[in-house]
Amino acid sequence: MRLLLDTHAFLWFITGSNKLSPSAREAFESPANTNWVSIATLWEMVIKASLGKLTLGRPFRDLVTTQLAENGFSLLQVEVDHLAALMDLPYHHRDLFDRLLVAQCTADDLALVTCDAAFSAYDVRRIW
Repeated sequence: MRLLLDTHAFLWFITGSNKLSPSAREAFESPANTNWVSIATLWEMVIKASLGKLTLGRPFRDLVTTQLAENGFSLLQVEVDHLAALMDLPYHHRDLFDRLLVAQCTADDLALVTCDAAFSAYDVRRIW
């Protein structure tokens, strides 16, 4: 299965937080699955860190490149197909970053790993 990590899921996984559900951790660690981190997630992290709402503990570039490599996570760029899916997406959820993740899941047949129940309003598989 192809998994797309929501921002909190990525952060909780890389920090070893017990906030990450056992099901999500198991899905990330399964060799049968591939794990993707959206560039939108990294964008959201940068914005929150620059506003003082997120403390990264080390330089952003170092943190991200190290964690992607160490965990075998692939980076998902924003493509035209994702934006086309975003354009057709109903407004069940107003958060731009979350909507883009839903569009990426829709366009690329990814399951979204998130604790955010608001995603259940969309036709995407949610793992938590």
